[in-house]
Amino acid sequence: MKRSNHICVAVILLFSLGSCKKYLDQKPDNLLTEEQLWQTRANAESYLNNIYARLHNNDGGDYATIGASDESSVSIGGSGTRQMVAGNWNPQSYIGYNWSSYYAGIRQSFIFEDNIDKVPPTQMSDSLKQQYKAEAVFLRGWFFWKLLEQYGPFVKLTETVSQTADATKYPRAPFDTCVAYINEIMDKAAAHLPAAWTVSGNYGRVTKGAALAVKAQLALWAASPLWNGNPYFNNFKNNDGTALAPASYDASKWATAAAAAKAVIDLGAFRLFTNVDEGKGAFDPYLSVSDLFITSWNNEIIMANNKYGAWGWVKDVSPSPGAYNIYNATQNAVDAFCMSNGRTIDDPASGYVETGFAGAGDTSAWGGHLRGEWNMYAHREARFYAYVQYNMHPVLPAITVDDKNFYSSSANQDGTGRVEYYYSGKSGQVAANSSNITGYGIRKGVSPADNIRNDVVGYRPQILIRYAEILLDYVEALNESDPSHPDIVTYLDMVRARAGLPGIETVYPGAVGNQDQMRKYILRERQVELCFENGDRYYTLVRRKLLGNAENQAIYGMNVNANDNGQGFSFTAFYTRTLFQNRFWNDKMYLFPIYQTDIDNDNAIVQNPGW
Repeated sequence: MKRSNHICVAVILLFSLGSCKKYLDQKPDNLLTEEQLWQTRANAESYLNNIYARLHNNDGGDYATIGASDESSVSIGGSGTRQMVAGNWNPQSYIGYNWSSYYAGIRQSFIFEDNIDKVPPTQMSDSLKQQYKAEAVFLRGWFFWKLLEQYGPFVKLTETVSQTADATKYPRAPFDTCVAYINEIMDKAAAHLPAAWTVSGNYGRVTKGAALAVKAQLALWAASPLWNGNPYFNNFKNNDGTALAPASYDASKWATAAAAAKAVIDLGAFRLFTNVDEGKGAFDPYLSVSDLFITSWNNEIIMANNKYGAWGWVKDVSPSPGAYNIYNATQNAVDAFCMSNGRTIDDPASGYVETGFAGAGDTSAWGGHLRGEWNMYAHREARFYAYVQYNMHPVLPAITVDDKNFYSSSANQDGTGRVEYYYSGKSGQVAANSSNITGYGIRKGVSPADNIRNDVVGYRPQILIRYAEILLDYVEALNESDPSHPDIVTYLDMVRARAGLPGIETVYPGAVGNQDQMRKYILRERQVELCFENGDRYYTLVRRKLLGNAENQAIYGMNVNANDNGQGFSFTAFYTRTLFQNRFWNDKMYLFPIYQTDIDNDNAIVQNPGW
């Protein structure tokens, strides 16, 4: 590839992309010239695919998914996430750093949009060029949205930037300006994209539905307390004194957020998935909430990374031996799941029992707990059994009886593969390669057709946005703007019904029309429905300014370090709630720091407050 101002013209001086320039100075024979790059459809599509490849893969490695919130922890003590929650990071730490990567994707999107028309008409039709442009524009908007979510106000770029540009002319834009710009980008993209794809070959490409969904996410972010008149940002200004955060609360932003989510609903392109969609007989809440994540595609998916195979995620969350046991659910997350009657466990009418072993298994049609499991896990809702791996619950990614017995000590080899998280168990603290730290694992996204013992994991897309999230966005925003609106109950009940739970108005009628009570149940529903997905719990706590609350920083698990002395599953001391970690918190952590080198390269950029 020849060095070309068209190929490496954007934000090199501004955002530490000097490596791009260094790379383009090389001229190996197997690299394309600029002229060759845009002469074939295949090359142009490869360039677009490279932009898609920058979609952030939150499953299996992202700080927000693997331990930055109260729902999980990563077992590796020296990992970036563990350092982050301990307060051991600074603007030079590079923990979870995406600023430069997102700007690299933005640069690529401009280059693609500026050059795709050079592809000869014999290679690509004008209509396909228009579609591909719209996809590149969407991806640009996505990267700007992710910048805003993680770092706050960004440097607004509307075109590629010359290498000789004056860096001092590129300060950060105010928050509301950033929101308006992302909305403008998504509207531009949506105008030339279908509501959803009907041809399987296009699954994974962005759509109008995805563009509207991002606008809904963005509007909810703008309405929430972090950016809606937050006094912590009163002195957050550019060097010229321009305020970067809204100074006062604007209640109308909640109505804007509700309308944005309703626009996705009104497209009529998406619906909640159930097992009936697969032709698996009568409705089954367990299969509905579990198979949603292991199908090749379904109508609940609004946006997904279609190149994702889930091998790493399944290997990391599944129990040892055979897997890594790296990501562990917490007691905090376990306590959020309702009982099968739809009541929370702190409700005296729920029937929840904290101690003792269950004398009988669940006799409901879809099943649940088994006889002899700890009562804490008995009679819980379907999502609990689909999403959480707990002591004595059968391992999921094991197919044959021999595979299941592989996870059991000799005394427990009965063909069920009950996971042994207790101290001396196969997946316990003293087992080879075991690192479970909370007594819980994660089942979400794991298939019974997987066999992690033999490193066999089936394909499934990584879902980035799905319809249930939009429904929860809608009811949350509507409750803040119009708490008596009947849609709150209607759409919240859709999510609950798919999980096999009775309607909120049946279980907690006093919450209907009561903004404070309904908010509590909506956020709890979100915590459960979207657990371990794309960092939703983390970002919900961030935008709601709740992450720093003491109850969300005290992380609990089971007593995994208590020696059972060979008692195995009968060892009751294992089931003692144990404080695993009191995390560090400072309000500056609501935003990530910008790497100091990037600030040094563009002295118009001000650092985030507190860093």
